[in-house]
Amino acid sequence: MSQFDAKALEKLSYELRQVVVEMIMKSGAGHIGGDFSVIDTLITLYFDQMNISVENADDPNRDYFVMSKGHAVEAYYAVLAKKGFFDTETLINEFSQFGSKFIGHPNNELPGIEMNSGSLGHGLPVCVGMALANRMNNRPSRVYTVMGDGELAEGSVWEGFMAAGHYKLGNLCAVVDRNHLQISGTTEEVMTHDNLHAQVESFGWNVIEVNGNDIQALHDAFESAKTVNDRPTCIIANTIKGFGGGETMENKAAWHHHVPNEEEYKAIMAEIERRKENV
Repeated sequence: MSQFDAKALEKLSYELRQVVVEMIMKSGAGHIGGDFSVIDTLITLYFDQMNISVENADDPNRDYFVMSKGHAVEAYYAVLAKKGFFDTETLINEFSQFGSKFIGHPNNELPGIEMNSGSLGHGLPVCVGMALANRMNNRPSRVYTVMGDGELAEGSVWEGFMAAGHYKLGNLCAVVDRNHLQISGTTEEVMTHDNLHAQVESFGWNVIEVNGNDIQALHDAFESAKTVNDRPTCIIANTIKGFGGGETMENKAAWHHHVPNEEEYKAIMAEIERRKENV
């Protein structure tokens, strides 16, 4: 996949959704709805955009990624496993098991993970520091983070937006997984963002809105972000929570943290397989 192939990556997105389902079924825990909404972004970053691999994981000139939306760790682990950082079958069998390093939020004792996350609001501020350091050291690295839209209620996120805009960090790209749902309901009911685009733009950012479940559209957005060097870019990835799981899961807040029963498992896996075959 060294050359961009949207259909190949779309098919991979469904394959890795199946891995996520198996992880959650075996462990009895996980945040499946957010996994399914954000996995297309993660696949586009790791298999199309970022200069990061097992071979260059310690190279200071690599690209850097922080999964600020740490509760969607199942999707993150599945992508890292496919990238070769660890074994997929081991991941499925050991995720959230006693004594395992594959815990329920990103764990930097595992290869490929820059920092522990999951306490929301930390990813963007840390990435501001990474981007500043890389610029000071004249490194070609780009820095990426993925946040949830519910996470935007954290004040530290807006301090990060403000600082990144002030320092004109053109090497920083933040993605908001805008699925409009969080654990206690819709984001508009919990903490509204009437015009997120204008809010972020007012902090000095380049803002791109895109269908976050369309890999071609994500590719185009990330490519556009690379052309903007005088300010950071925020990609608002408009997604559907549970995307790929069909009517059983899609756009339902209850699937923020829900383990499928056997009937739901069969329906979800069948729907994913159907979509995979139709790519």
